[in-house]
This record gives sequence, C-alpha cells and structure tokens, in this order.
Amino acid sequence: MVAKKSDFPSVLAFERKLNPSDGFLYGTRWNDKGNAVPLKLVEKSVRGTISNRLKTAISGDPLKLNSEVQKPNLQTVDFCALPQDCDTLKMVFTVKVLGKVGEPSSCNMADFQNKLRSAVSAYSNTFGFKELGKRYAYNIASGRFLWRNRVGAEAIQVYVKVLGSEKAWVFDGKTYPIRTFDKSDEKIVALGELIADTLSGSESVTLEVTTYAKIENGQEVFPSEELVLDKGKNSSKSKILYAVDGIAAVHSQKIGNALRTVDTWYPEYTDPVNGAGPIAAEPYGAVTNMGKAFRNPKDKVDFYTLFDRFTCGTPLDNDNDKHYVMSVLIRGGVFGKGDKE
Repeated sequence: MVAKKSDFPSVLAFERKLNPSDGFLYGTRWNDKGNAVPLKLVEKSVRGTISNRLKTAISGDPLKLNSEVQKPNLQTVDFCALPQDCDTLKMVFTVKVLGKVGEPSSCNMADFQNKLRSAVSAYSNTFGFKELGKRYAYNIASGRFLWRNRVGAEAIQVYVKVLGSEKAWVFDGKTYPIRTFDKSDEKIVALGELIADTLSGSESVTLEVTTYAKIENGQEVFPSEELVLDKGKNSSKSKILYAVDGIAAVHSQKIGNALRTVDTWYPEYTDPVNGAGPIAAEPYGAVTNMGKAFRNPKDKVDFYTLFDRFTCGTPLDNDNDKHYVMSVLIRGGVFGKGDKE
C-alpha cells in the first residue's frame, strides 16, 4: 500500500509523555549527604590567549603572528564549582510520565486517528512498552542526565522515589554503561515496568530523582549554558550559565534529551564502543553536536517514512522500527502534513 498525502492530516500533534523538571544543583559530602548547599554561579574575568585558527597570511609570518598573540583575549564568563568543603554534586529533578501514548492532542482527520489508535493498540498488546520502559529506566539509573558532570565521577548514586507511593530504588550509576542497554537487574526491570505500564495506560506517575556524583572538593560542575540570541544586550559576557532563583540548574530539555536517548536501532549503530552510541529519539536522528542526521529520508529510515507505513497498516521491516516510531511519539511534536510540500 502506497500512502498518499490525502491519507494524512494537515494538523497532527502529540504531547510529550516524559516531562522532566529543571535539575537543581547542590554541593554536599559523599559521607554526609544530609547537608547540601545550593550551588551559585560566579562571574570570572580572564585574559586568555589567541588560540583560534588564523589566516594563512598571519600564521605564515612570524612578525604578524607575534603581534597577533600579544593581543589580550579578554573574556567574562559564568563559572560554577563545588565549595572547597564539598566533594559531591547533588542533582534533583522530577519526571512526570503520562499515559495515552499515540493519542493526538490535535488531529483534523477522524479516519486517520482511528487507524493510528489501532496501530498503537496493536503495538501495546504485543510489546506493552516494556522495551522502551526498560531503556528509560536505564537512562535514569545510569545518571545519563548528568551529561558532562558524569565524566570523571568516582561514584554515582541515583535515588528514585515514586511520589505518593512507597516505591523507591537506589542505583549504582557507575555499574550501568551508557553505550549499550545490555545490563539489566531486578531494579531496572521494576522501574521499567512501572514506566511501561504508565505509558500504556491512562494514568500518570511522577518520579523524584535525586543523584549524587562524587567529583572531589572544589571541582568545576556544569550547569546548562544559555543560548543568548540578543548578543548586543549581553555582549560583555561570552558564557552565560543557567540558574533558577540563584541556584545553578540544568535545563529540563537537556534532561529530557538524556532520558529519550534510546535509539540504537538506526542503521549505523554497529559499533557501540567507537560509534555514536545511543542517540535521542528524533524524527531524523539528529545529533547536533556531531552535525549529523543518522536517519536520512533517502534511506527510508526516518520517522515520517516509518510512521506513514505504521499508520497505514503496511508492515514495518522489523520490531525495532516499531520501537523507534513509538519512542518519537512519546517524545511528542507536530507531525502534520501541511498544505504546502
């Protein structure tokens, strides 16, 4: 069956089903986690050296090169570090998991919505969201959301509590490699099943995640960096970090990106050690810091190609394609076919 443009709605949107809060950063001690102090941003003014790639005319002339490197590279930046009496970074955030995956928040074609509901129901009956639930649980347990703060950490503990319930787990984050999802244990299975059951149902659940990463006294930590579009207003500062009410923080979007880093089904995932590793569920498999889209429409492995087949009843090549399609629906977004191509 070949899908036609008229088979799809021009208005189609899905709400995000994993909703993290901002992550707040604190300093504490590994052996005394009860006392934590909010981390503040400080401003530094430094005189750097010229280190950018120079034009050939300058780099090839010793006199011009000497003249260039003598110029002061003055920078004012935001900086964040643990206090000298703290050896551990504490990060706290919540994640609300919502049900009714595949139910559009907006859709202007009832016929399509019925087909989509049938396709999602078939997936849920077959897989029960267990594979995706396990991967989301794994990303929480491994502390993937720490991003750069995870690098070099001597130890990581992740405490997960279900708000309004007595369910709770403690994970040793360092024991879960972030290049694969091969490792599993009873705690991963239990948290994964909770997430999977919530995604396949109609209720919601909220997880409180408290993470400790031992990185040693006074070491630099890495809140999110702000994207400053109005350069004129903030031209005096070359790096602006994120803070909420004076507390250093990580963007909810950055945490969300880490939680949905579940896609190992793209064609180039053949070498988990040396390759790109798992990537976030995205319609084109975009990894911006690599400047690459791992799911090219020309190869017919992008979300839209697979989603069109999925909803029209055309069998997908394998179960992994189904997992990928559902992971993007959980991500949410606007996927309608506009009037103009």
